[in-house]
Amino acid sequence: MLYYGLLGLNFRLTFRYMKTRKQNHTTSSNSGLGRAQPVLHQRARETQNYNSVTPELPLGLSSEKREEIVQLLNQILADTMSLRDLYKKNHWQVSGPTFYQLHLLYDKHYGEQAELVDQVAERIQILGGISVAMAHDVAELTNIARPPRGREEVPVQISRLLEAHETIIKEVRKSARRAADLGDDGSNDLLVSDVLRTNELQVWFLSEHLVPMPLVIAK
Repeated sequence: MLYYGLLGLNFRLTFRYMKTRKQNHTTSSNSGLGRAQPVLHQRARETQNYNSVTPELPLGLSSEKREEIVQLLNQILADTMSLRDLYKKNHWQVSGPTFYQLHLLYDKHYGEQAELVDQVAERIQILGGISVAMAHDVAELTNIARPPRGREEVPVQISRLLEAHETIIKEVRKSARRAADLGDDGSNDLLVSDVLRTNELQVWFLSEHLVPMPLVIAK
């Protein structure tokens, strides 16, 4: 009798489990929702404020030193992003006899500046800071003069680019020296070896286009 009683109890429990499982499956299927449904429209507080650094990092640099360096790097980052976009604007809008050469040169320089943007931004994050990222924030921070929306002549395009380069070069030299004084050899190396030398080389390529040389008949 005990055996048949346990057998009956086991049967009832199994039946109840299968019925509940079937109901849950039916409800999920009918509603169209399941475990694969993305959770959309999420918002939350920032995990870190823009003007701050992670308090403690095993980098051998105090938070005060890192805060100062991050501020310098963010200025260079904002100006580099502006210069990068100025190159792309000119790449699209250039015209005239030197269109083909400058169209390619502008795009090459744009790509090199885009690489610098990524390097500087990642250096800021390495130091525990927050890199400036969005266009409206860059527009508020940058020291690069804003160009008009319309097309400009080639000499004006090149002049604007050279002025932007000079702004960045001055900032980089000053920031590199300050980084060295604070003991941040990594930021100093990035600024001198990558940012400074890339901008200096691009200045050379651009400035030679403004030399008034004859194209056909020598003077």
